[in-house]
Amino acid sequence: MAVEQRQPLQPGDRAPDFTLPAVEREGTVSLSDYRGKSPVLLGVFRGVYCPFCRRAIAQMGMAREKLKTVGVEALGIVATKPEHARLFFRLRPTRLPLAADPDLITHRAYGVPKPEVTPELMQAFQSVRVNPGGELPEPLLIPEASAALNRLDNFQPTETDREDSERLFPQLEGQFLVDREGIVRWVHIECSKEGLAGIGKLPAEEEIMAAARALPS
Repeated sequence: MAVEQRQPLQPGDRAPDFTLPAVEREGTVSLSDYRGKSPVLLGVFRGVYCPFCRRAIAQMGMAREKLKTVGVEALGIVATKPEHARLFFRLRPTRLPLAADPDLITHRAYGVPKPEVTPELMQAFQSVRVNPGGELPEPLLIPEASAALNRLDNFQPTETDREDSERLFPQLEGQFLVDREGIVRWVHIECSKEGLAGIGKLPAEEEIMAAARALPS
């Protein structure tokens, strides 16, 4: 099912429901699973080929326990085939529950941008230097930073990873804090403040926790 691209959801918007294959278990996961039970922090990511997304997933996983202390669950959505995600995360487990959305239905419904490929965008990709997690000795051009992080991870892309990379470029990622009634209360969209210099940057854990604590009871 194709979903038309929309503007990113904003606080006060109703979060669209979804039903997607679960990654860490059999069956499906839906936003409605949380309705009336607990708020949920949704992380909407690219595929596992992306080192920035793998780090964001790990970071959300580490924040999950703190979120649970204030009654908030967490869920990540990755844009790859369920079987590919299951194989990857079986070999490299994460603390974050995940769902697979290879058709990017959730990305479109939540308005997570996929910018148009223009000469200006490609020039920026070849000129902006990043080091979002501070793991590299110095900021590198985005393709070089991605390659360097993959080497640090000893990550060897599969054919599915290469297909995902080509298919998804230049998909961005986003995080949405949804209350127990299904209303968006906080949003973070990659690159929304810094342009491409914001690739791979997640908000600080303190900001996420502050938003979680501010949720209506």
